[in-house]
Amino acid sequence: MFPAYVFWLADCLRPYVTLCKFAFFSLILSVQPALAQTTVASLPVAPVSESSIPLSLVDAIAMAERGNPRLQEAAANADRSAAAAKTARAYTNPSLEVFQGRQYARPISTPGVPGLLQHYAAYQAIEVPSERAARQRVAVGGISSSKFAQQGVTLSVVADVKHAFYAALRRREEIGHAQENLQLVEDLRRRVELEVRVGEKGRLELTRAEAELARAGFAVRSAQLEYANAIALLRVAIAAPADAQLSPQGELEPRITLVPVAQVRETVLQMHPAVRQSQADIQTSKASLDREKALRIPQPTAFAEYENQPDLRFWRAGVTVPIPLWDRRRGQIGEAQAAVSRSNALLAQRRLELISALERAYEQYQLADQQATSLESGELRAAESAVEGAKAAYRFGERGIVEVLDAQRVLQSVRGDLLAAQYARQSALVDLEELGAVAPGTRP
Repeated sequence: MFPAYVFWLADCLRPYVTLCKFAFFSLILSVQPALAQTTVASLPVAPVSESSIPLSLVDAIAMAERGNPRLQEAAANADRSAAAAKTARAYTNPSLEVFQGRQYARPISTPGVPGLLQHYAAYQAIEVPSERAARQRVAVGGISSSKFAQQGVTLSVVADVKHAFYAALRRREEIGHAQENLQLVEDLRRRVELEVRVGEKGRLELTRAEAELARAGFAVRSAQLEYANAIALLRVAIAAPADAQLSPQGELEPRITLVPVAQVRETVLQMHPAVRQSQADIQTSKASLDREKALRIPQPTAFAEYENQPDLRFWRAGVTVPIPLWDRRRGQIGEAQAAVSRSNALLAQRRLELISALERAYEQYQLADQQATSLESGELRAAESAVEGAKAAYRFGERGIVEVLDAQRVLQSVRGDLLAAQYARQSALVDLEELGAVAPGTRP
């Protein structure tokens, strides 16, 4: 009877003994805050200096518009096309001849009169009206093409800036998640170390905790390296100075509801700068073909001359016309016809590329949005609850450190998946804005 009573009393007191152990460990941990602060503070939250420049998305786009070399190149091409139009409108300059010399008499029966010789002549090429009109159409087509090309480059540069900006934000959030994970693992390691000291846990538990701590520290350093790479790419995208310390500040755009892709496909295929540039190139190549055909018409040159000799004076005027006997410009016309075919093929290719990019961006946005919504509403909460439950069970001695670490790994994985889904959705939205399927700054 007595042994049974002892066992019964021990079972009744076991929860209180466990609670006393927890209070004892908490008291010991409370006198060691400096150790925890030193360990976690040794790894910075983000690898940015105190002199970093806060950079919003609007500021980043403005910097790119001011200094991006691609935009400068596109602007220079537009200026060149405008100058070519002036060249096409210009008329051919006339030519002027002035000769002067002396005439000497020869010892013959009828010698000439010696004296001064003077010769004046002027030449002016007469343009063929059809050739001149075609030449000007070529120049106008070049202006339109360069204008649409400049618009396309602007869209591409802005999209690149947004991609780089949001990539930097994502890497910084990954650093925050890794730091939080490191804090938890560090707390667990200290707790296990105290339990090992008082003999509650075996040395194997501490080894596991230290290995997990090393893994968490490596994850923080890897995230910091990725952040540094993202900042370098952002600096290139916005053409920032090499010594500028950038600190992007911002958040993701809110999710939107997309209209069916069929409703915007035709708009994209008609209004996108790449399509309109190809259409302008087709018109330019057709104008070039018309110009080559017009050049088969001989271009006359009018001339007039006046000559002053010692014994007489005379003037004369006329026209010289080249005869297209050997060269009928078959080669040039063939090249122009091939350029027209090439421009049509490029237009078809760009339409196919736009359709593919539009459908891919739509699919990516919808899938990423579904995944992010699912993770936010279900798996993330379940993973957080699992971590809290595992930590509580560990404090009361019902679970080991392995269960806590496993739950924390699952939470980190879910957080990483959620972060990837959110930024994949944002990346798809940027692509849709570049394609013209969604207006920039659209709100739900």
